Amino acid sequence: MDVTKLKYPVGKKDFITGSEKAKITLVEYGDYQCPYCGQAYPIVKKIQEKLGGDLRFVFRNFPLAEMHPYAMNAAEAALSAGEHGKFWQMHDSLYEHQNALDDKYLVQYAEELGLDTSKFKNDLRNHAYSSRVEEDFLSGVRSGVNGTPTFFINGIRHDGSFEFEPFLMVLKKML
Repeated sequence: MDVTKLKYPVGKKDFITGSEKAKITLVEYGDYQCPYCGQAYPIVKKIQEKLGGDLRFVFRNFPLAEMHPYAMNAAEAALSAGEHGKFWQMHDSLYEHQNALDDKYLVQYAEELGLDTSKFKNDLRNHAYSSRVEEDFLSGVRSGVNGTPTFFINGIRHDGSFEFEPFLMVLKKML
């Protein structure tokens, strides 16, 4: 059986939630405008609740900009928020309002999170985080990602279902 491995290990540049000592590291390559990523979002949240300290979760941007015109700016918005310690809050806002991702809404979410909106708008206007999004994207391509969401469990691509029960069962086998 041919397994696809994560070519770029989790590192300092990644936004990580969960313990470094967790037995399971789940990496998602996602697109904030992708409807399938939108379906996976609450499932991942539920899995995080179920597995608690046994799970470390990493999100990497893989905007499919040809199909999703707001995905790139949404990814940059998350990274801009991340510079102020609010990556995960922006991540949640983007998925919870997936049908409202144009710049006007991104600024509104930044405001709700208490970010400096003039800096945030400047970051978006100047694409301050586009190279970082591109790094994530290329690391995904080199790891065999060709669609979203794509998950890696402890460095191995998960090609099965991401529906809650089957996904949870696969993850629990890692414990």
